Amino acid sequence: MKIKSINPYTEEVNWTYDALSFGDCADQIEKSRAAFSGWGSLSVEERTTYIARAAEVLRQNKRVYAEIITKEMGKPIRQSLAEIEKCAWLCDYYAENAAEFLKDEVMETEAEKSYVAFEPLGIILGIMPWNFPFWQVFRFAVPALTAGNVCLLKHASNVPGSALEIEKVFTEAGLPEDVFKTLLIDSKAAMEIIDEDLVDGISLTGSVGAGSRVGELAGRMIKPLVLELGGSDPFIVLEDADIERAA
Repeated sequence: MKIKSINPYTEEVNWTYDALSFGDCADQIEKSRAAFSGWGSLSVEERTTYIARAAEVLRQNKRVYAEIITKEMGKPIRQSLAEIEKCAWLCDYYAENAAEFLKDEVMETEAEKSYVAFEPLGIILGIMPWNFPFWQVFRFAVPALTAGNVCLLKHASNVPGSALEIEKVFTEAGLPEDVFKTLLIDSKAAMEIIDEDLVDGISLTGSVGAGSRVGELAGRMIKPLVLELGGSDPFIVLEDADIERAA
């Protein structure tokens, strides 16, 4: 199967990629599982060093990433540039605050010592939408990586170029191999990965229908799950409105 990136303005094909088979995915997940043992054992301070570098990479290549966003999903370049800046800001924020967020919380109990520790889960699968192709991924991946998890990305099928560039951001930031990987797959393959119990948690941003299907599989496997599902905000234009301004 081919995955195509199509410019929505010109309808020209930007790039074409071969989708991964389920066997390819299983091989990658095995590598990600091996990478987790090393990444999860690092201190928070060590992990946030890489996240801070990711912010630098984003800013250094801001125009390149913004042009890819605009080519793939069509938003104005000014908005794409702002999206990259927002991703860099997110990296800065977690680099500065993650150690405080993740430190043990001492609890008062009848025991001699009680505390809450925040331990990584393992492999987290992110199923992300096309509308903010960098931002939606970073807001899922950066907290998960900082906490010691490794991430697999199944991005929307119309933004494969963005998905691969995001992987390159983390690679250029120096993250160990296989800590963050993009899987160019369709929704059916993503469901199979969950159904075969190959990941330890899922984060999905998408439609109510997609959330329902993923939630059913995750619930059957007792998987931690985060869902952000579609809204239905109306935009009402009355008869006396300035139509051009509203548009």
